[in-house]
Amino acid sequence: MPTTHAGRIQAHLTQLAGIGLDARAFADAALSLMTRAIGFQSACMATADPATLILTGTTKWGELGNASDAQWAHFEYEVPDVYNFQDVAQRPGQVTSLRAETADHPERSARFARYLKPVWGFEDELRAALRADDGNIWGYLALYRSDSNPFSLADQQFVSALAPVLAIGLRTGLLAEAATGTPLHTPVILVIDAEGQVSQAGPGADELADHLRAGPLTGNLLPVALRSLVDAARDSRQPAVPRMRLRAADGQWLVAHAAPLRSRDGTGSDVVVTVEEARPPEIVPLVVAAFGLTPREQDVVHLVLRGLGTTQIAETLQLSAYTVQDHLKTIFDKTGVRSRRELTTKVFYDQYAPRMGGHLAPTGWFAPTPA
Repeated sequence: MPTTHAGRIQAHLTQLAGIGLDARAFADAALSLMTRAIGFQSACMATADPATLILTGTTKWGELGNASDAQWAHFEYEVPDVYNFQDVAQRPGQVTSLRAETADHPERSARFARYLKPVWGFEDELRAALRADDGNIWGYLALYRSDSNPFSLADQQFVSALAPVLAIGLRTGLLAEAATGTPLHTPVILVIDAEGQVSQAGPGADELADHLRAGPLTGNLLPVALRSLVDAARDSRQPAVPRMRLRAADGQWLVAHAAPLRSRDGTGSDVVVTVEEARPPEIVPLVVAAFGLTPREQDVVHLVLRGLGTTQIAETLQLSAYTVQDHLKTIFDKTGVRSRRELTTKVFYDQYAPRMGGHLAPTGWFAPTPA
């Protein structure tokens, strides 16, 4: 691909990433733009929790649909294969292709042989982990070709060059999705059977469905973000209980974790999922990271939110007061505020204001509203 053409596409994507689109709108526009530069018939751009690298949502383009999401999650998280998205994050340039990984023998991949080829007719797949300039991975990209023309090394290099811009677009999209719904006050417990359906649901399931903009949960397939969590729980290679932070369709932050259920004889395929409203100690770091701050700048922000002055921040972080002031100036520029007060206000209105008026629990967080 000519360098000038690649540069123009990258410039257009940079503009797109900065205009404040939500993550789904950005992904759709970015994929439409990319198809002019690199040929593919279908694609999927996904958001991921940067703390766990677990997929939290998808935007599909071209021939891809949602009907086989359960199959996709099964092969991504349960079936051993030559690579998955988390593996791609460790590859040079955070990019690879199916043909390259298998030395042009894609049938070696279970995902290809049993899913990509028979279900969609795809012949090659290019995957990239989308790492932003803050070092965090905010999402993934998968491009698919249905013809016999495999993705080339030049294609991989082109996508690798675009990945940081795509990551910034997804990261910015998190900030653009304002919380408009009422908080989820009651933790919701769901039991998922072997087919990926919700076989049992505890109190609050209807409220959770409203947050996710999904139909009734009981008896239906789990939404794709939570489905990936369930399949990760079934993966015996997982060293700990899989957990994710995700933003619901109405903008509310939720925390979900999943664990397999076992009977007395050690068998069973059901998984229990717990979804609850995220607490500020879990979400504020994610919100702060989404502004693209460096780790040291994030440290400064956390101390500002605690009300520490410049001298106290300098002593805590073992910095000079002048260095703290320089960090604050950069932080204000990146977050679009002019003072510490405005910075605190930005976080306050995103995480605390929607819940004001409720009763405090001993934890210091808002207690569930009595039924």
